[in-house]
Amino acid sequence: MEPLKETGQGITPAYEGWYQNPDGSYTLLVGYFNRNLKETLEIPVGPNNRIDPGGPDRGQPTSFQTRRAWGVFTITVPKDFGKSKLVWTLIANGHKASVPFHLDPLWVVNPFEEPAVKNTPPSYTFEENGKKSTGPPRGIAKSYEARVDEPLTLTLWASDEAHTEEGPAAFRPPPLSLTWSKFRGPGSVAFANAKPDVAKPDGKASTTATFSSPGEYVLRVQLNDSSGDGGGGSQCCWTNAHVKVTVR
Repeated sequence: MEPLKETGQGITPAYEGWYQNPDGSYTLLVGYFNRNLKETLEIPVGPNNRIDPGGPDRGQPTSFQTRRAWGVFTITVPKDFGKSKLVWTLIANGHKASVPFHLDPLWVVNPFEEPAVKNTPPSYTFEENGKKSTGPPRGIAKSYEARVDEPLTLTLWASDEAHTEEGPAAFRPPPLSLTWSKFRGPGSVAFANAKPDVAKPDGKASTTATFSSPGEYVLRVQLNDSSGDGGGGSQCCWTNAHVKVTVR
């Protein structure tokens, strides 16, 4: 019930849940909550941003956008993970938060289909008429090379099966939207339009990203259907993809 603050607050890891893969391994779905209204934070992997055991680096973000971010990365664990746990610890603005990840049956999720209405996440491809991907991020979806201060064009094709959510149309999010953000990297990233329009009927969406410093970057693109961010709490149906950019 405390008033929201623009800066100075901490970040809480958010464990969304887990699901089993066809090979018997498990995927842990993870997000975070940056409690600041305006302050984005850069926290390098290390003492203040670590996942243990096996870390500190387990593919987590180092750039934290404001407010709630849903299912921004995944960790795959072996089929014999059993009752083991991983713990993500974040220290931001002097606030420490640690959250465990586990295979408790109460935390199983269905990120590829919402059981009640059979809604599924949006799909994307980085090649026109290419193979489509959907759901939580797994690895790097696309790799690019760029140069400092030279805009890099980012284009993808998005689609959705267009399930209609209940409720007045005026209160529903747009049927298909996407947002680009920085996930990792040594410098700042400026997007010409972080929320480019999705063209009809082909679903093409383009923007540019400009990088301030050389190095390895990872960008995240999130696609939402009309269920909105976090799918209304159902852990479905949105899609995240990671893009690697080598900047020289």
